[in-house]
Amino acid sequence: MPFPTDLGSQNVVAMPRASIAALRTALLRDAGPGYATYLQEAGYAGGEMLFEAFAGWLTARGADAPAALPLDAFATQAGAFFTDMGWGRVDVTAIRDVAALIESENWAESDPDARLDHPGCHFTTGLLADFLGRVATSPLAVLEVECRSSGGSRCRFVAGSAEVMQHVYERVAAGADYTAALEELA
Repeated sequence: MPFPTDLGSQNVVAMPRASIAALRTALLRDAGPGYATYLQEAGYAGGEMLFEAFAGWLTARGADAPAALPLDAFATQAGAFFTDMGWGRVDVTAIRDVAALIESENWAESDPDARLDHPGCHFTTGLLADFLGRVATSPLAVLEVECRSSGGSRCRFVAGSAEVMQHVYERVAAGADYTAALEELA
């Protein structure tokens, strides 16, 4: 059973999944390919509040603060939190000491009916960059490498330093697989 969360006291609101899909569709239609930036910025702006909600959620459960959790415990708790908040089931896995892989088979921002040419969970990339950057020792960037909105079986996000993610982005843009790009850095 999900742990109850008082969204109002956390400066967080519930929003229907259909609203996120409609917003993406309208931005793509009216702003063209640059629409992703708007969603990323909005997601990034919400990362702090969502992180504070996560910290409160952990406290209510009797768990340690996010920064005090070992990586495995953080991954488990963050996965449960995002599930409880309605975002979907999340698995977080470290990729050596280079990056983190965040996966979900039912991520809220994704829309399998969207049939996008590229991954489309742009709000999430901004949100996760700020959220995860708050427990990292330095700011993080996030790249979605697979998306249900573009025909994938799940959404997959890679999070890492700006340098790591620039390398991954460039290699993926050149046709390499993101796992191969990450292996080049190990």
